[in-house]
Amino acid sequence: MMSETMPAVLARDEGARGAWNELFLGRAPRPEVRAGEVLVQVEACSVNRADLLQRRGLYPPPPGASPILGLDFAGFLVSVSPEVERWHVGDRVFGIVPGGGYARYLTLPANQLLPIPPNLSFVEAAAAAEVFIAAHVSLFVEGGLMPAESVLIHGGGSGVGTAAIQLAQARGAIPLVTAGTDEKVGRCLELGARLALNYRSEDFEDAVMRFTGGAGVDVVLDWIGAPYLGRHLRLLKEKGRVVVIGLMGGAKAEIPLDLVVTKRLRVIGSVLRGRSDGERAGIIRAFEDEVLPWLRDGVVKPVVHAIFSMAEVEQAHGLLRESSHFGKVVLVWDTVRN
Repeated sequence: MMSETMPAVLARDEGARGAWNELFLGRAPRPEVRAGEVLVQVEACSVNRADLLQRRGLYPPPPGASPILGLDFAGFLVSVSPEVERWHVGDRVFGIVPGGGYARYLTLPANQLLPIPPNLSFVEAAAAAEVFIAAHVSLFVEGGLMPAESVLIHGGGSGVGTAAIQLAQARGAIPLVTAGTDEKVGRCLELGARLALNYRSEDFEDAVMRFTGGAGVDVVLDWIGAPYLGRHLRLLKEKGRVVVIGLMGGAKAEIPLDLVVTKRLRVIGSVLRGRSDGERAGIIRAFEDEVLPWLRDGVVKPVVHAIFSMAEVEQAHGLLRESSHFGKVVLVWDTVRN
């Protein structure tokens, strides 16, 4: 007997690693609910830079994860395994997954779910899921950012950047950001950045040191990697932390270890994908305790740049490739409900 299928965005593998394999709307096996899991009907998901890497064969899913693109979702429950007590069919939920967000249905452990606050639509919840969770982990769990401390956030107009600005401000920290256009600089300031600068026309190291009176910052949230690491170590105060969440500029760097030793600095790597189920469940519960109330009360808000149907996935990916967006690009199924 054939297994039941579902609509999903699939990649046509053309065999060349690094090629922009074509995406198309097709069908895939519908996942089955196992013990302790739930089945979600996905109404919306967001586009992340990891999706662009995966479609090119440069960022494969971890073992056991769905090969379908997509690291987050928002939708409602259509099936719940008997062991699960907290959740019920019809509940509006959102969260992160190691793969499968671009499919109409996905399964995940029930202890990794988050309830969608009543004030958020499916689109807004999808826009919040991956980036607010990633920013929370990077800034607070890994970076230990505390009230009154300062943090330098690169890519302030990105999904993680817009989330990180708001989370830092909500905790009482001081967010300083870089962005690629003057328009994005202005919007970062509107979100709560205390300093925002166009890195194409101004040196961020000089600007940060001037703003801080030569003191530097406590934390750096870095998705560039190799080219900036040495500069970040110079910018950090004593006991400062660099949290590396991406390697867009390269993966190999020489660093001044004398600064690491004398200032007692820490270089921390952080990634959500590939963590164990238990670790992901702990991340979700910490997020629910601290950030979900901020989302519910409007203290922090997802920033949605554009909404595309699943059939328009190529246009959505093209927008991210151009880096012309501010905030999140969201994909929705045509029957999306608010």
